[in-house]
Amino acid sequence: MEVQIQTIGVVGAGSMGSGIANLAAMNGFTVILCDIEDSYLENAIKRIGNFMDKSVARGKMTENQKQETLGRIQTTTGLEDMKDADVVIEAVLEDLHLKKQVFSKLDQIVNEGVILATNTSSISITEIAAATQHPERVAGMHFFNPAQLMKLVEVVRGYQTSDETVEKLKALSKQLTKEPVEVKKDTPGFIVNRIMIPQFIEAIKLLEEGVASAEDIDKAVTLGLNYPMGPFTLQDFAGVDIGYHVMEYFKEEFNDDHFAPPLLLKQLVRAGRHGKKTGAGFYDYK
Repeated sequence: MEVQIQTIGVVGAGSMGSGIANLAAMNGFTVILCDIEDSYLENAIKRIGNFMDKSVARGKMTENQKQETLGRIQTTTGLEDMKDADVVIEAVLEDLHLKKQVFSKLDQIVNEGVILATNTSSISITEIAAATQHPERVAGMHFFNPAQLMKLVEVVRGYQTSDETVEKLKALSKQLTKEPVEVKKDTPGFIVNRIMIPQFIEAIKLLEEGVASAEDIDKAVTLGLNYPMGPFTLQDFAGVDIGYHVMEYFKEEFNDDHFAPPLLLKQLVRAGRHGKKTGAGFYDYK
């Protein structure tokens, strides 16, 4: 059954989920934003409003357009409300067990033909899809942070993802003003993280070995490679714990110790868990 996409469901109202919801609403879609607690949803709506306030201040949107966008976003703590969605994008924590739980439930809720997409940055699409009865309509739809601004979407095939599902998600990406790239094989990290994570590891090793400071490594990368930001600025922005977990996942999936997180990164993550200042990021490391 052909499904015309008018309503987009987003599961998970954190930074990525709220950004995707905001993006969809700004482009005229009705959005159903779901999370487990009202407080998470309230924070998401505030985050969305604050983002658009900056756009209004810069003259990129009017106050009326902001209010119309907010009016297109419905919030709920009930996953069953995804029955009204024409496509669902999952953006919960990067935890395979949690994602499989969500997809198993969604598979029982959504209407026939509805695509279930995951915003995972590295986890196997095939394994997530195995939690459903319709793996052919499960795929990756990896946005980049902030979703409202970053132009790329990685559309990722699982082993059983259908051509129709891939084409529909590529078309939806374009409707959302994004540029899709197709990841033809379900491999850890897809394209961007597969290239970026080894760069992070080498940058951390340079810092550990005392070859240069974090500031100078960032400067070398931004000026020498013309990147918009250096590896330490980017890791601090995203959260050092995220990079740590991705490296651990790569190490396990590829069975390759070259992907193991360096000791310094482990120390920063551990310090962060214990509430110490050094856990904030590489620019707190001395």
